[in-house]
Amino acid sequence: MIKSSVLQMEEDRLGMSITGDVTEIIKDTNGVIGISIGGGAPYCPCIYVVQVFEDSPMALNGRIQAGDEIVSVNGISVKGENKTEIAKMIQETEGSVKLGFNILHAELIDGYTLDIALKKMKHRVVESITTETADALGLSRAIICSDLLLQKLNRLEQCSQLYKELIKHLSALLNSHYHIAKTQKEFGDLFCQIAARESSTTTNKALLTFGNMHRTIEKHTVKLVKSLHPIVRDLKTFVEKAIPDTKLTLKKYLDAKFEYLAFCLKLKEMDDEEVEAASYDEPLYRVETGNYEYRLMLRCRQNSHEKFMKLRRDVMEKLELLDQKHVQDIGIQLSSFVKAIMETHAECRDAISGANGLFPIDIDLEQVCYRN
Repeated sequence: MIKSSVLQMEEDRLGMSITGDVTEIIKDTNGVIGISIGGGAPYCPCIYVVQVFEDSPMALNGRIQAGDEIVSVNGISVKGENKTEIAKMIQETEGSVKLGFNILHAELIDGYTLDIALKKMKHRVVESITTETADALGLSRAIICSDLLLQKLNRLEQCSQLYKELIKHLSALLNSHYHIAKTQKEFGDLFCQIAARESSTTTNKALLTFGNMHRTIEKHTVKLVKSLHPIVRDLKTFVEKAIPDTKLTLKKYLDAKFEYLAFCLKLKEMDDEEVEAASYDEPLYRVETGNYEYRLMLRCRQNSHEKFMKLRRDVMEKLELLDQKHVQDIGIQLSSFVKAIMETHAECRDAISGANGLFPIDIDLEQVCYRN
């Protein structure tokens, strides 16, 4: 009696439209097609797809999505039947299953309600607090909140700070070497000027050699600074471009995750509402008229899940590449940095060794000093 009254109710499609289609699904080795279904007698006139499982025959077929209505199995109409019976019919079919279905043409934007926005905000807040605080406030935490990618975001922040400190230190070191080079050149020019005024050949040669030694040190130091600038520039590129780009992708992923969790929470609340109504034997209006609001949320959840998984793969790839670059490049660059400094110090040592034995010398101060 309940079933007949439900079937007489006119479906309320909430402005959405449907079109009929038929597809044949070949079962996998486990004898399943990869969907879960909902609705059906005694309260709902429609049998609809709740979820299409990843990498299943149904997902690979790609024609039936969450929210679509199953109207026939192997040519037998199942309109208004019990979902358990429909599942049994599909399970007992050997090889392939021929399904007739109504495609739900829904505007996904209609599913993004204020309630979804608030639930999304709730998950964002819960993500940022500790488990103990969430429990104390009575806030539920989804399992997916224990996200390793969020931990990697924190690790990325620490890595970024490390690089910034390293760049600051290396830049200061290069700046110091540059000023040392200028000082060495000034010393060299000064000694060469003194040599030019010196009448003694021995003294002139000694001062000129000593001045040229300082000029040589200046040239080696400037060459060092120029050779190390690209290393600092590469580190800056890593900090200012590679890390921010990955963090932006990671934030997009987290936004998609919160959106997906919001739809999951919304559907859980709607399920609880249906169970409570059924316990009083008072079916909900939306359920009696085809449960189109629920089916819209199913479609939105599926779309959100696909976006979430795509962004997750993108983030994983970028983090993997970033980790490889961090591990490989930092070692190579720092090794090159140290090697360049050691080579410059060796060149400067050789230049200084050329001035051994020049002193002491005699200088006529009257020729190099200004008289009052």
